[in-house]
Amino acid sequence: MLTKDLLRVSRAGGGYQPRFSGPADDALAARVLGIYQGHVGERRRDLDAALTDVEREVDDFKLVRGFAKLLDREAAFEVRSPIDPCRARTAAFEAAESVGVVTEAERAEALDAAGDRLDASAEAVEASLFADRDVEAVLAAVETDYDPPSLCRQYDLSLAQTALFDATSVRIRTSDPKALVSAIKRLRLMYEIRRTDDGRVVIATGPDALFSRSRRYGTRFARLLRTVTKAAEWDLEATVDDRGTERTLRLDSGTLEHPETEPVAEPTFDSGVESDFYARFDALDLDWRLLREPEPLESGEHVVIPDFAFEWRYGGFRVFFEIMGFWTPEYVEKKLSRFADLGDVAFVVAYDESLGVGEAIEATGHRAIPYSGTVRLAGVRDALRPYESELRAESAASLPDSLVPDDGVTTIETLADAYDVPERAIESVEFPDHERVGRTMLRPALAEPLAGAIEAGMDLGDAEDALAEHGIDETSAVLSWLGYRVEWDGLRGGTIRRKT
Repeated sequence: MLTKDLLRVSRAGGGYQPRFSGPADDALAARVLGIYQGHVGERRRDLDAALTDVEREVDDFKLVRGFAKLLDREAAFEVRSPIDPCRARTAAFEAAESVGVVTEAERAEALDAAGDRLDASAEAVEASLFADRDVEAVLAAVETDYDPPSLCRQYDLSLAQTALFDATSVRIRTSDPKALVSAIKRLRLMYEIRRTDDGRVVIATGPDALFSRSRRYGTRFARLLRTVTKAAEWDLEATVDDRGTERTLRLDSGTLEHPETEPVAEPTFDSGVESDFYARFDALDLDWRLLREPEPLESGEHVVIPDFAFEWRYGGFRVFFEIMGFWTPEYVEKKLSRFADLGDVAFVVAYDESLGVGEAIEATGHRAIPYSGTVRLAGVRDALRPYESELRAESAASLPDSLVPDDGVTTIETLADAYDVPERAIESVEFPDHERVGRTMLRPALAEPLAGAIEAGMDLGDAEDALAEHGIDETSAVLSWLGYRVEWDGLRGGTIRRKT
C-alpha cells in the first residue's frame, strides 16, 4: 500500500480508476532502482536529493515517490557516527554552556572541550552531533528482488490498494472463492455470498458500514486485494466514499496482475493477545508507529526483547511495551528482575490481572497496565500521553514563529511532513502570506482566479476538478471561503450554489 497523498486516480465519467503505470514507465522504475542501488553507503539526504532531481524531470512526481516508497521498505538504513549522538550532544552542549558560544572560535573551543571529555577529536564530536537524524541515516543495503517490470506491477497493486482506503463495500467474483473467504475472515470483515446469473459474488463490508465509515475497514479491503489478485480470474467492484461523493471502482484480472515479488512479510506473534493488540492499535492511526520486537534492551548481564515499541513519528523516540500473559510464578519473578535492571528507557508493561503483579511492576519504575482478555487501548493511550505532550512541545519549539511557504496552495499535512513535526505544531505557527481555509493554506491573491473557475449551478464533480487543477482537494472549505455552498441531491452528488 502507498500513503494517501501518493494516490493517482481518474474520476472521469463519475468513476474512480487508479492511474496505473504504463510500458513507458519501466524506464523510470529502472532509474529509481538505480538511484537506490547507487546510493548504498550514502546518506538519506543525498538519496532524497537525487530522487527530487528525477521528480523535477517527469510529468507526475507522485509516480517517482510511489516507486521510492516501495523501495524504502526494502532498504536498510543505519546510524553511523564515531560517537553515540546523544552522548556527543550532551558533551557539546555542556561545554558550550561553560564557554558561552557566540563566535566560530568559541564554537571550536567548545567542540575541543567536548572531545576531551569523550576522549575523541573535535571533528568526531561534530560529525556525531546529529548523525541520528533521519536525513543523516546511511543507506546500508537494498535487499530487493524487484526489477523494473516487477516494481511497476507492485506499484500498480499498491496504488489499487490505496484507492480502496475509502471503500465502504466491495463485490468480488473469483475463481478461488475458498481463499477469498478465508482472507475475509482473517481480516474480520463482514460478508455475504449471493448467487447471481453469472455465478456467486462475495460482498464484503465493515461492521459499521451502515453508520459511519472507518478507515481501518478500508485498509482491510486494501489488504484483501492481494489475495484477490492471486486468483486466475477475478473482478472487483467497490463503492468508494470520495470526499462525500459516492463513486465506483472497478478492477479485474485483465487490468491488474499479482506481482511475482512478495513484499516484506507481515509480523508474526507469540499470542492471540499480541496479535489482537497489534491490529487494534494499528487501526488508530496515531502519531506513533507500532514496531514488533524492536532492538534488545540491556538488563544487567541479560537483555530484554520487548514485544513492541511505540516509535514517535517525528524524531524516533521510543516507548517500549511488554505484554505479560499467563506465565508461571518463576518466570514472572525472572521478568520482574529483568525489568528492574533495565537502563534509563521508557517502558510500559501490560499484565494479565490474574497475575497480581501491578505493584511489583510499578516498584521497578515502569508503568503497569492491567488487562483481562485483551489489552485496553485506553490504558495504553493514557501511558503514552505524557510523552506526547513533551514531544509535541519540542516539535513546536523547533519551528519559527511564522512560516512563508513558497507555494500559493499548501496544506497543514504537507507542511507537517516537510518539517517532520506533528500537524498540531504547524497549527500554532503564524502564516503572514497565507490564509487558513480548513486544513488548506491559500494566498489571498488566489481568490480571484479560483472564483473565476467556479460558478453557481456547476456540478460538484466539475467544481472539484477545477479546484484540483490549482492543487486543492479540500473542496467544501474552499467553496465556502469563495462564497458558495453545496446543494446535495442524495447520493447522486451536488450542485454549487451562492450563499444567501
